[in-house]
Amino acid sequence: MKAFDPLGALEVLLDHEVDFVLIGGLAARLHGSPTVTDDLDICHDKQRANLERLAAALARMEARLRLPDPDEVVPAVLDDRMLAAVDSMTLVTDFGPLDLLGAPAGVESYAELARRSITMKLDGLTIKVASLDDLMAMKKAAGRRKDLIELEILAALKEEIGRSDGSQEPA
Repeated sequence: MKAFDPLGALEVLLDHEVDFVLIGGLAARLHGSPTVTDDLDICHDKQRANLERLAAALARMEARLRLPDPDEVVPAVLDDRMLAAVDSMTLVTDFGPLDLLGAPAGVESYAELARRSITMKLDGLTIKVASLDDLMAMKKAAGRRKDLIELEILAALKEEIGRSDGSQEPA
């Protein structure tokens, strides 16, 4: 597997005009979390045209299924039909690990997640990033130990942002 290059993967997704929202560790980091991540997580629109664009982007990234044994390869056609049939997929690409989620736990739909997203600039790229509240809801719904730890960090960030905005009184 090549070195983790989330900017390269995001650039390919944007070049193919894939409609997605950045979620997971990198989104949390953009909100101010100090937690380091080694994969890229996105929630994508499951409309057919978008799945076709996503499939083209995955082909360009040479995406393949991510398995516990990194040397093991299982043939899989990552086309729009396959992407429509599953809600989540863990992949490895030329840019590192990529997790696709069509409907992450904790949010009602891609449309709602996108509506509440925040547009951010990242090294010249303009991307939609999940709101802090949605990130917290997804972490809570995932319920894994690492997600619950990150939930505490995100809650502290939200409290700090609220204080600096003047919208919350200090405790």
